[in-house]
Amino acid sequence: MNIRVGMGYDVHQLVSGRDLWLGGILVPHTFGLLGHSDADVLIHAICDALLGAANMRDIGYHFPDTSGEYHNVDSKILLKKTVELIATRGYHVGNIDATICAQRPKLNPYIPEMQQCLAEVMGIPVDDVSIKATTTEMLGFTGREEGISAYAVALIERL
Repeated sequence: MNIRVGMGYDVHQLVSGRDLWLGGILVPHTFGLLGHSDADVLIHAICDALLGAANMRDIGYHFPDTSGEYHNVDSKILLKKTVELIATRGYHVGNIDATICAQRPKLNPYIPEMQQCLAEVMGIPVDDVSIKATTTEMLGFTGREEGISAYAVALIERL
């Protein structure tokens, strides 16, 4: 069996007047993330991890923020396209392990719904999608609630 591992990281600024999309679901909050797409920082980190594992560059290369096609796009579409891209190299998703860094809102109640959503988009069992949430103990841009970041590791397997 041929397996590969990739790592992804993304960050977006919190602003008023935008919805907060994380892990493919709408999370109630007074702020949302700023970006060309819906700015789902978790999905973007997962896309980068998958693309990196397949040695296919990064999310910005495949879905540039200079393209009108991706303006306000639902990041679940980008994730689905990413899974299709790695399949062109003969790979499928083995598992995902991700961490969201946010001071607020508290994300633990939303994690099962995120896992279900992401598993469906990627076509893998929900047990293969691990999501954790942490704060930064009020340190840095995350602690000051200026933004949210996410880290993801992906294992892919040759079909």
